[in-house]
Amino acid sequence: MKTILITGASTGLGKATAKLFQTKGWKVIATMRSPEKETGLNELSNITLLPLDVTNSEQVQQTVKAALELGDIDVVFNNAGYGLIGPIESHTEQQIRAQFDTNFFGTLSVIRAFIPYFRGRNKGLFINTTSLCGLVSNPQSAIYNASKWALQGLAESLSYDLAQFNIGIKNVAPGGIKSDFTKAMQVTEDKAYEATMAKMMEGFKDGTLMEFTEAEQIADVVYTAATDELDQLTYPAGNDAVRLYAKRLAEGPEAYRIGLTKYLNLQSPYPQA
Repeated sequence: MKTILITGASTGLGKATAKLFQTKGWKVIATMRSPEKETGLNELSNITLLPLDVTNSEQVQQTVKAALELGDIDVVFNNAGYGLIGPIESHTEQQIRAQFDTNFFGTLSVIRAFIPYFRGRNKGLFINTTSLCGLVSNPQSAIYNASKWALQGLAESLSYDLAQFNIGIKNVAPGGIKSDFTKAMQVTEDKAYEATMAKMMEGFKDGTLMEFTEAEQIADVVYTAATDELDQLTYPAGNDAVRLYAKRLAEGPEAYRIGLTKYLNLQSPYPQA
């Protein structure tokens, strides 16, 4: 029986993934900030709850040690994260650093803690929740986008370093997730950007920029990534992620960016554009 450890398993995609792997016969170690508050997962067989705040490096080490004492771990699913939305001038420095502490440095901390174990076994797999916004950027989310693009670059580079030890790394890049959209966001506002924000929200509602997929459907993609044995780094997840990533690849990044600028009714600073 294989085992997966999941971070950020209390809600949304993390919780849906824990339930899916449990039904597929896996052992699941579901980690979250406050496991004592969890209802649902604690009632299922072969699921163990452990406390984990990925921004607490000492707790990362403690939880990884406790998890490994339960037995071998085959897959680590780095899912903990949230979105900081709004213009960068409206964010505090603390908010910006907190975004990277969770989305990027938290994931990195868990990966670093598990690499020696996977190297010792000469096998293992990391799966990270990135985002459509780590493949195709949207306005009003520069810091969030940057944290997810950082994860994309991290995984691509690590894929070379880890291959020699028979360790895989993959990114599941969801678009909108219904259960997570409002819960996993921090929004700051600036009236100067009201028109852009309104147009972006319009694009979310009509599906132009984002569609919203059930967490269970994204969990299916995580399961595929964990079991298909393909040498594939990026798994767009959800109709919007698949469609918009393909559009960006087909058009090229510059044409895609200019097209999105026009969609948002923004005036290019370059008259010839």
